[in-house]
Amino acid sequence: MKKQEELANFKKNKMSTRRVVTNTLVHIILGLLSVVWVFPIFWVIMTSFRAEKGSYSTTFFPKSMTISNYVTLFTDTDVFNFPKWFGNTFFIAVFSCILATFYLVSIAFVMSRLRFKARKPFLNIALILGMFPGFMSMVAVYYLIKGIGLTEGPLKLLALILLYSGGAGILQFYVAKGFFDTIPKAIDEAAFIDGATKWQVFTRITLPLSKPIIVYTVLQSFMAPWIDFIMAKVIIGADSKYYTVSIGLWNMLTRENIYNWYTRFAAGAVIVSIPIAILFVFMQRFYTDGMTGAVKG
Repeated sequence: MKKQEELANFKKNKMSTRRVVTNTLVHIILGLLSVVWVFPIFWVIMTSFRAEKGSYSTTFFPKSMTISNYVTLFTDTDVFNFPKWFGNTFFIAVFSCILATFYLVSIAFVMSRLRFKARKPFLNIALILGMFPGFMSMVAVYYLIKGIGLTEGPLKLLALILLYSGGAGILQFYVAKGFFDTIPKAIDEAAFIDGATKWQVFTRITLPLSKPIIVYTVLQSFMAPWIDFIMAKVIIGADSKYYTVSIGLWNMLTRENIYNWYTRFAAGAVIVSIPIAILFVFMQRFYTDGMTGAVKG
């Protein structure tokens, strides 16, 4: 009996030791990964406060620090009009986010709740098209936009809004559909019995229970136009008045500008990340509320 107890205790201690070692290794790996992820961000922030010009520095920490890089971005607009670029990008991102969120959530609701003949073919076609990257159709899209006259002047911003909102990711649509599939259909049926229409079910029942997926869709729909470079460069071209921040910051790194504007580029990169961080913090509250409401329902 004693030997059996000793053997059981030995196995228990061995498993506990193995669990401790495993947890320690996992924490070490996660710690190393966090350093890898945070280090570039910290380096960009430190570079944005560096007083020395140029892209090369002999020390990681700046020898002298200043906030003039941030001030120059908003005051020296003769060469690079950063406030204008920021406003253009914010305008495009906000309206693209609103339209894309409405499109994606509406289509996902229809595909999840309604049944019609073309439903399965549409889902299959959408899945196949989602396997191809969007830039494959960039040339064709540009000539279509040019054909309807949206490549001149301020209409370029409207063209980008239509492209970003209309070409929102297929993956987001499928994720939203999958979330709607988890909401019991008995709730919809009870609402229909009470006299509710499909629109009322969508706006008053489904959407309040779908805050997590709506938050996800809003974040993705806002970030896509905010950080996109390729499509914006194709549509806007060389017209600097309608540049987005991604195009403008890229121009700061050209050979003739990199020495004087490299640290200001870092400052611009920090400023660009602020709206995304604010949106994430603001929307996180709705994500938590939505999860709580879904559990209660």
